[in-house]
Amino acid sequence: MSNFVDILLEISLNYAVKEMVLVSACLLGLKCCYNGCDNTNDDVVDMRELFTLIPVCPEQLAGFSTPRFPAFFTQGDGSDTITGKDNIINEQGTNVSEQFRCGAREVLKLCNLLNIHSAILKEKSPSCGTKQIYVKEKLTKGSGVTATLLKLNGIRVMSENELKEIR
Repeated sequence: MSNFVDILLEISLNYAVKEMVLVSACLLGLKCCYNGCDNTNDDVVDMRELFTLIPVCPEQLAGFSTPRFPAFFTQGDGSDTITGKDNIINEQGTNVSEQFRCGAREVLKLCNLLNIHSAILKEKSPSCGTKQIYVKEKLTKGSGVTATLLKLNGIRVMSENELKEIR
């Protein structure tokens, strides 16, 4: 009699398994943005034909509700937050840096659990921004907390804007 693992191995040999890619849930149409909206990106959605897309919202994993107050960096970027600097506040002036660190750690756990090596994240987000974030409400060069933590752990990170470059 076969055990469960033998059955799974037999099934997996008969089917091509797509690589899993972590994706900011808002890019796939989930209404998880701070304002309760989504940022659906058709190029990202179309990637489902090539990859198994794993939607995630680091801010929801951190325990924030949707909708929630927008947040931005007061200085620096996600690399500073990861090292312990409290540099993210919300619109009400509340320091939310620890929640952003928590959400990033949860996303990393998910990547490790599912053996995910690539992520497509929402540019300009304090969690997911890959090259641009808001510092004191001004768009500037920098990386979000989750994007930074994933990069530090060897996960390839790109924004929705970079998809056209690889297609």
